Amino acid sequence: MSDMTSDMPQGVQATQASYLALVQRRRLYGGLTLLIFVLLMVSGFNLADARNAGGFWAGLHQVGDYPADVLSEAWEKRADLPALMVKYFPALVETINIAAVSTLIGAFFGLILSLLATRGLARWPALVGLFRRVLDIMRAVPEIVIALVLIFVLGGGPVPAMIAIAIHTAGALGKMFSEVAENADLKPVEGLRSTGATWGQSMLLGILPQVAPNFLSYALLRFEINIRASAILGFVGAGGLGYELRNSMAWGPGRFDEAAAIFVLLFGTIVFFDQVSSRYRNRMSEGQNA
Repeated sequence: MSDMTSDMPQGVQATQASYLALVQRRRLYGGLTLLIFVLLMVSGFNLADARNAGGFWAGLHQVGDYPADVLSEAWEKRADLPALMVKYFPALVETINIAAVSTLIGAFFGLILSLLATRGLARWPALVGLFRRVLDIMRAVPEIVIALVLIFVLGGGPVPAMIAIAIHTAGALGKMFSEVAENADLKPVEGLRSTGATWGQSMLLGILPQVAPNFLSYALLRFEINIRASAILGFVGAGGLGYELRNSMAWGPGRFDEAAAIFVLLFGTIVFFDQVSSRYRNRMSEGQNA
């Protein structure tokens, strides 16, 4: 190996040496970063466990007790599960409605904000940075935080959940829509502008036909996520299936069969919409690649 290296020109040897030094430096930095991450995780866990009076390790052996109690009671009352699923079906419809409406509203505003935040397409190029920061803020704040604030102002119900999910959806989809729009061909837009088309007409006729399949695919994916989010927000009083699940779980033994029925409804719904949206996304991607 040393003989082969000595036969190389000095310029190649210098390049190889600098490359190996760069690789070693990157490995060193990567190792240090991983070490810092592990130390932070360990210290954070110890701090959380200390604030919990050491309850994590003390209760670790009981982690399976609650699921076991739910399954045991649900099995004993398995004949009542179909009737309970019918009973909570309206709450499931409410959860799906929250997810659907919030996805539609979030996708609409995300579309507008994404075009305003895309270089080369923005209506006001000087404000691209501002609109990007708006999208960052909208998706940085968790839905549950927004929902808690809105519940304090508007009261409990599906409306706070819908608004909270729509705000987060607009920020998340706006970011993804903007990345897709940046790769769109600008020639149709230039042609439309040369004929006197407005900014809105240029976006509607020149950009949206190109990016519509990707936009719709991302919106369907977000709809799946919003179904889960709307169920989670029910735990803070935002209505839907999550609200019923919280009540049945809080009641304790005696209503665990209701909790099991709600779990089955929620799991089946998520799997169903996941399969349907995945099929449509695959069809759109295949049609786009054809």
